[in-house]
Amino acid sequence: MSRGVLQPSQQKLAEKLTILNDRGIGMLTRIYNIKKQGQVWKACGDPKAKPSYLIDKNLESAVKFIVRKFPAVETRNNNQQLAQLQKEKSEILKNLALYYFTFVDVMEFKDHVCELLNTIDACQVFFDITVNFDLTRNYLDLVVTYTTLMILLSRIEERKAIIGLYNYAHEMTHGSSDREYPRLGQMIVDYENPLKKMMEEFVPHGKSLSDALISLQMVYPRRNLSADQWRNAQLLSLISAPSTMLNPAQSDTMPCEYLSLDAMEKWIVFGFILCHAVLNSDPAALSLWKLALQSSSCLCLFRDEVFHIHKAAEDLFVNLRGYNKRISDIRECKESALQHAGSMHRERRKFLRSALKELATVLADQPGLLGPKALFVFMALSFARDEIIWLLRHADNIQKKSTDDFIDKHIAELIFYMEELRAHVRKYGPVMQRYYVQYLSGFDAVVLNELVQNLSVCPEDESIIMSSFVNTMTSLSVKQVEDGDVFDFRGMRLDWFRLQAYTSVSKASLGIADHRELGKMMNTIIFHTKMVDSLVEMLVETSDLSIFCSFYSRAFEKMFQQCLELPSQSRYSISFPLLCTHFMSCTHELCPEERHHIGDRSLSLCNMFLDEMAKQARNLITDICTEQCTLSDQLLPKHCAKTISQAVNKKSKKQTGKKGEPEREKPGVESMRKNRLLVTNLDKLHTALSELCFSINYAPNMVVWEHTFTPREYLTSHLEIRFTKSIVGMTMYNQATQEIAKPSELLTSVRAYMTVLQSIENYVQIDITRVFNNVLLQQTQHLDSHGEPTITSLYTNWYLETLLRQVSNGHIAYFPAMKAFVNLPTENELTFNAEEYSDISEMRSLSELLGPYGMKFLSESLMWHISSQVAELKKLVVENVEVLTQMRTSFDKPDQMAALFKKLTSVDSVLKRMTIIGVILSFRSLAQEALRDVLSCHIPFLVSSVEDFKDHIPRETDMKVAMNVYELSSAAGLPCEIDPALVVALSSQKSENISPEEEYKIACLLMVFVAVSMPTLASNVMSQYSPAIEGHCNNIHCLAKAINQIAAALFTIHKGSIEDRLKEFLALASSSLLKIGQETDKSTTRNRESVYLLLDMIVQESPFLTMDLLESCFPYVLLRNAYHAVYKQSITSSA
Repeated sequence: MSRGVLQPSQQKLAEKLTILNDRGIGMLTRIYNIKKQGQVWKACGDPKAKPSYLIDKNLESAVKFIVRKFPAVETRNNNQQLAQLQKEKSEILKNLALYYFTFVDVMEFKDHVCELLNTIDACQVFFDITVNFDLTRNYLDLVVTYTTLMILLSRIEERKAIIGLYNYAHEMTHGSSDREYPRLGQMIVDYENPLKKMMEEFVPHGKSLSDALISLQMVYPRRNLSADQWRNAQLLSLISAPSTMLNPAQSDTMPCEYLSLDAMEKWIVFGFILCHAVLNSDPAALSLWKLALQSSSCLCLFRDEVFHIHKAAEDLFVNLRGYNKRISDIRECKESALQHAGSMHRERRKFLRSALKELATVLADQPGLLGPKALFVFMALSFARDEIIWLLRHADNIQKKSTDDFIDKHIAELIFYMEELRAHVRKYGPVMQRYYVQYLSGFDAVVLNELVQNLSVCPEDESIIMSSFVNTMTSLSVKQVEDGDVFDFRGMRLDWFRLQAYTSVSKASLGIADHRELGKMMNTIIFHTKMVDSLVEMLVETSDLSIFCSFYSRAFEKMFQQCLELPSQSRYSISFPLLCTHFMSCTHELCPEERHHIGDRSLSLCNMFLDEMAKQARNLITDICTEQCTLSDQLLPKHCAKTISQAVNKKSKKQTGKKGEPEREKPGVESMRKNRLLVTNLDKLHTALSELCFSINYAPNMVVWEHTFTPREYLTSHLEIRFTKSIVGMTMYNQATQEIAKPSELLTSVRAYMTVLQSIENYVQIDITRVFNNVLLQQTQHLDSHGEPTITSLYTNWYLETLLRQVSNGHIAYFPAMKAFVNLPTENELTFNAEEYSDISEMRSLSELLGPYGMKFLSESLMWHISSQVAELKKLVVENVEVLTQMRTSFDKPDQMAALFKKLTSVDSVLKRMTIIGVILSFRSLAQEALRDVLSCHIPFLVSSVEDFKDHIPRETDMKVAMNVYELSSAAGLPCEIDPALVVALSSQKSENISPEEEYKIACLLMVFVAVSMPTLASNVMSQYSPAIEGHCNNIHCLAKAINQIAAALFTIHKGSIEDRLKEFLALASSSLLKIGQETDKSTTRNRESVYLLLDMIVQESPFLTMDLLESCFPYVLLRNAYHAVYKQSITSSA
C-alpha cells in the first residue's frame, strides 16, 4: 500500500493496539506476581520466599532511609546508614534486577500508551462499538489495562524499597545511578494516587474516550437486563419459536452479543472516571455510569485484585467543584447495588441454569443446530461466565446485607451446563465448520461484493483489501472441511482491523461512519470466520474460568464441598475438575515463571476433586454394602432357630418368654411398601450414589497441563482399597480373644458385598471384575500389596494357633465319622465350637474364600509345623539310636525286645508328636477335600482332567516327574500316595555333619520307634475306640495317617522303598501288639482292643499295604474280636 509518510493512516493504529494490549496483560501478570510475592513475604516471613536484604535487621535502617528520601539519592553524608549496603551491593543487584526492570518495563509501556493515545487524538479517530468493533474494543481495553496497571503498581508496598535499593547498589557498584532511575522514581511518586493523576492526564483524550464509551448505550443496557426481562424475551431458547429454529441467529452487532459484561462495566467505570466532565454534560453518559454503579459494588482489576467502585469514585469527585450531584448519585447507586444487585444476579443465575440446560439438551439431540445457532451458544457461555465471576468477586469482597444472595449452592449446575456446551462445540466443530464455510462462500461473499460495488467512493488500497476479503470467502468449499484442511483467517481479521483504523480517521477518503452497513456486515463476517478456525479461542474468550485457579481457590474448594454435600447437586461435581483444564489459559508468555506454579496447582486441585468424588462414592457404596450384608446376615441358618422354636412351641401350645415381647421381624419385611412416598435409607443411598456416579462417568478422561486424568480409575482404586479392608474387617479377628468369623458367614457377607459392587457397573463404566480379581487374588496371599495381613494369613494363623493347638491340648478331637473337629467336655469350656469352624460346609466356604493359592499357603504352613515335629522326632531317635538298631533286628525275640524297650526314653513324646502330626494331616485332608469339592463345581472339566492324569501315572515313571504330577493334583485338592508338600517341607530340613546314609537310617529307626511304642497306648484311659465317631478321643486314630504320610515322604526323599519300610513297620508293630495280649496287668491292657484297631486303620489308610500282608503278621480273628469288643463296650456304656 502506497501512502504518504505523514498520513494519519500510516500510524499503524491496529498493530500498535494489538501489541500494546497483549503486552499490557503481560505487564499486569508480572506486577500482580510482584505484589502477591510481597503479601507472601509479609504473611509467612519465609526467608526463602523473601530476599534476605528485606528482612535483614542490619539493612532495616538503610531501607527506611531510602524509602523516606525516595526518589532522591544521597550517598555522601549517610555513610553510617548505607555502610551495610556496600557489603550486600552485588547480591542486591542480582536479586532485585528482575523486579527493577519490570518497573522499567511498566514505565516504557506507559510511554508507548501515552504516545498512541496522543496519536489517536491527533487523528480524530471515530469510535463506535457497533461499527468499528475491533478498533473501539481494543482502544477501550488499552485504556482500562493502562489504568489497571497503574493502580496495581501503586498497591505494591515494597516498590520504593525495591527500586531505591537497586539504584543505591547500582551507584555504589558503577559510580552513578541507573539511567532509567530518575524517570522511574518520578513516575512512582506521581502515581501515588494513580486515578487522580490519570484524570489530569486524560483531559486531552476526553473526546475520543467519551465517544467510544457513549457508543455502548446501544449495547450495555441491552445486556444488563433483569432475569424477568430475559425470561419474557425467551432469551437463548431454541424451542420458543419452532418455525424459526433452522434460521441463522443474526444481529447487527454480532460481536457485541457475547461481549463480556464485566469488561463493559470496567470500560464505563474507569472511562467515565478518567473523562468525568462528560457526566455533567451528556445524559447518555450519565445513564450508562449510573447503570454500571448500580450493578456492582466492586470491579475486577486483575485476577483477585478488586476495585471498590463507589468509595474510590466518591473520594475522587469530592475535591472537584460542581460534583455534589455526582457524589449523591454515587451514594444512591451504592445503596441500590447493596440492596438489589445481589438478588438481581441471583435471579439471573437461576434463569441461566434452566436456559443453558435447555440449550445443551437440544444441541445434544440435534447437534446440527450448532451451525445456525452458534451465536446463542457463545452468548449463553458469556452470560454464565459473567455471572459466576460476579458472584465470586462479590462473595469474597463485599460486606453483604443478605448473605443468601452471595451463597449459591447450585453454582455447580451452571458450570456443568457451561462445560456441556463447551464439549458440544469441541465435539461438533466440523459440523460448525461445514455450515459457516458454506455461509461465507455462498452468502457473505455475495453480500459484501454488492456493498463494495455500491460504494460511491472507494480508494484503491481499501478496494484491494475488500476485494481480497471477497476472493478469500469465494474460494472456500466444503471439500476443504472433508479433507481436514486447516483454516486460518487471522490475516483476514487483521486486515479488517487495519481497514477499520484507516477508515475511522477524520481525513479518510472512505469514512466508516458514513458506511455503517459495511462495518456491521464485516463484523458479522468476522464472527463467521471465527466459527471456522478459532472455536477454541472463542471458548476461551467467552467461558474461561481460570480465575478459580490460585486466585479464588478457597472459594473454589468451598463450592466443591457444598456441591458434594447437596445430593441434588452431586451429579454436577465433575464440573470442578473440568474447570481445572481452564487454568493454563491465564498464563502469559511475559511471565513464564508462574506457569509451573499454576500448572502444579491445577494438577493438585484436579487430583483432589476427583479423589474426593471417588471417596464420597466409595463411602456410599460401603454404606449400601453394610445394609446388604445386614440383610444377608438375617438369612443365615443360625437365625432360623428362634423361628422354629416359636413354631414348635405354638404347635404344642407352650407359653415361652415374657408377655408382650415383640415378635421378631422376618427377613424381607423391609421390601414391603405401604405407599410410594415411603423412602428408606437404602433408597436414599442408591439415589445419592446414582447422582454421584453420573458425574464420575461423565468424562472418560480430561487433560490438565498435559496430564491425563481418568475419573473412573479413581473410583476403581478406592473400591479396591475399601473392598480389601472390608473383607479383612469382616473376619472380625480379635487377637486378644482369638475370635474370628466363621468362614461360611464371611463368605455370605463377601458375596453380598460383591453383589452390590457388581451393580455399580449399572452406574459407571468400570470393570468391576478387575476389582474382584485384584482384591480376591491378593487375599489368597500371605500379605496384600500394601503389606497388610489378608484373610489367608488370618485364617491360617487362627486354625494353626487356636484350633489345632487346642486339639494337641486334648480339648478337641477329630471325629472321622463327622469329618470335623469337635469340642470334648472339659473343665474349661472353649470360647468357640470347633465343629462350627471345621465341618464340611465351613471348610468348603474357607476354600471358596482362600482359593487354591490360599489353601496352598495353608498347607505349606501346616507342613512347616509337621517338619518341626519331625525334626524333634529325629532328635529323639538319635538319643535312642543304639537301642532302636538292636530292636530293629530282634523283633522275633520277645525277651530281648522287652529288655531293650525298657531302655528306650521319651516313648510318650514320640507318640504324642506323631499324634500331633496325624491331627495336622487330618485337618489338611479335610481342607483338600473341601478344595476338591469347590473346584469340581467351578472347573469340573479341568479337575477331571487332572484326576485322570494322576490316576494313570505309569509305575515306572521317574519320581521327579511323578512328584510334579502329584503337586498339580495336590493343588486341585486331590489326595496323593505321596504328599508333595510334605516332601518339600521335610527335604528342606538340613542336618549338619550327617551323611545321607545316616539320615536314611534315622528315618528307618523313626518308624521302628513308633512301631515298638504303640503298645503303651493301651494303658491310656483316653485310648478307647468309639464306634460313633470312628476314632479315639485322644486322636490316636490320626496315627494311621501320620505313619503312612511320614513314611511315604521320608523314603521318597531318601530314595528308599516305601513299601518295604512299611512292611517292616507292620511286622514290628504287630509283634509288639501281640505281646500285650499275653499281659496280665489290667492297667497296661486297659484299651488293648482299641489299640489293635490301629493296625487295621494303618492298612486301610495306606496305598502301599494290603490286608493279606496284615493277615500274615496279625491274625484277622484278633481284629474281628477287637471290633466286637469295642462295639459291645460302646453299647454297654451308652446304656
